[in-house]
Amino acid sequence: MADLKTNFAGLELKNPLIVGSSGLTDSVDKIKDIAAKGAGAVILKSLFEEQISFEVNNTISSNQANEYPEAADYIKEYTKNNNLSQYLNLIKDAKKAVDIPIIASINCITADEWIDFATKIEQAGADAIEVNVFILPTDKNKDSATVESIYHELFTKLKKQIKLPIIFKIGQNFTNITALLNRFNAVGVDAVTLFNRYYEPDIDIDNLSIKSAEVFSNPSDLRKVLRWVAISSGKIQGLDISASTGVHSGEAMIKLLLAGASSVQVCSALYKNGTEKITEILSELENWMDKQSFKSIKDFQGKLNYEKINNPEMYERSQFMKYFSSHT
Repeated sequence: MADLKTNFAGLELKNPLIVGSSGLTDSVDKIKDIAAKGAGAVILKSLFEEQISFEVNNTISSNQANEYPEAADYIKEYTKNNNLSQYLNLIKDAKKAVDIPIIASINCITADEWIDFATKIEQAGADAIEVNVFILPTDKNKDSATVESIYHELFTKLKKQIKLPIIFKIGQNFTNITALLNRFNAVGVDAVTLFNRYYEPDIDIDNLSIKSAEVFSNPSDLRKVLRWVAISSGKIQGLDISASTGVHSGEAMIKLLLAGASSVQVCSALYKNGTEKITEILSELENWMDKQSFKSIKDFQGKLNYEKINNPEMYERSQFMKYFSSHT
């Protein structure tokens, strides 16, 4: 029988399948079900500072507390502490209920809150913390280096306060992703998740309004991740990569592991097919490994990354012209 164990961010996982941060991981009962289906780890639904602030403003507005500054301050502090308390209890209860790593996730918009939340999360017993960062570069006067420096300053502050493994979950909006990840690796970031799936706007042409685009990923989204996992794992030694977005089958997981991922996150496929999909994906992986005579994940992890294939330009190619010229 194939050995599916892998290491990610300093954690030993019984297999590389992680259920990504979402509503699928916001309660102990859901986490117990995920663990029973065989997942290697879970990442809790993100603790969003922005959402907490939204709840605060709604509460203050509905109670007309804005007329009384002291009441507004009380509501703000109570709401923040209540949300944080619930999250910390989820960590503690999940750790008691299952034997797989529980990875917390935070999404903050102010540096002080990142540090405060992360410190309390470590005290609650989380095994690692995924830092969900996104800065939309809309300021025409701010260069890319300035934006990227924010990520590094945040890591430096976090590292001074906590000993938990730190995982940065980032998007694709960078001028040079490999340079960014190389710097992460140099300063000691334990792992990265490629890539974050953000809210994306769409336009309703009938009502002339803005609406949300499709929330769930599709299998075709895999190609957006595959290239950068392969390039990054080949060029940057020692940085664990978790691949996220577009994973809807065991075949997709196998491709990402071959490209060099240390773990693979599944989310949309579970919303669409139920948590039974976890068992199905792992079964596909195990059957494939047996067929290929691979005894462990390490036997093939990164086997087809940028560094190990004979023609790495296959990952570099950005235009179709050269490809199609050979088919005329």
